[in-house]
Amino acid sequence: MSVKDFQQERAINIACEGKYKLHRWFGPDGKIRTLACRSTRVSPFRMIVDVPVVGRVGDRITSHFGEFGEFEGSISDTRNGSILLELEMTSERRQWMADKLTWLEKTRRDPSIKEAREDARFVPQVSHSTLTLADGRVTTCFIIDVSATGVAVSSELQPPIGMPLAVGSLIGRVVRIFDTGFAVKFVEKQSLNDLSRLIVRTEQTASGSSELAVAVP
Repeated sequence: MSVKDFQQERAINIACEGKYKLHRWFGPDGKIRTLACRSTRVSPFRMIVDVPVVGRVGDRITSHFGEFGEFEGSISDTRNGSILLELEMTSERRQWMADKLTWLEKTRRDPSIKEAREDARFVPQVSHSTLTLADGRVTTCFIIDVSATGVAVSSELQPPIGMPLAVGSLIGRVVRIFDTGFAVKFVEKQSLNDLSRLIVRTEQTASGSSELAVAVP
């Protein structure tokens, strides 16, 4: 099925944080890498997922989402940093998934239900940006979340702690490595009003603009 066809099917638009493994995609250590991802549209049969590494149609994937648990599946279509994942599960699990989605849709519409955690971190509307290294190289990245002081990203790149770089237009330094990516602390604290604009930078924008200076004191 294509992403276009799925947009016409019964599903709900829901952002759920997750992680995934492409069965054929290995890191520098020879092991299958685990990367961060985020669902954008979900049904009991398939879901659209924003990812840092897209893969190819037919590729096998193992994924895990906090709301739904673990899935096996394969890619049936790709588009602009996202994949359409065909979910493989038993009929009993699929019914559970349908019930779960119905419950989530109802709770989202209930104004009496509020987020249990107030956090300075948030997820920007656009999930993808670029990393600019000190030598001028540019690569894509997936934004896990961002705050006024830093950002967590997932990428093909695995930088060491201390490496200076720019995420979008914001310069910082890698301060932490974790299973699905790494954290960058900005050189300067940012205004929350400007974050979404500054953190998102496409490869086309990066190649068409002047080189960023990413030397960090």
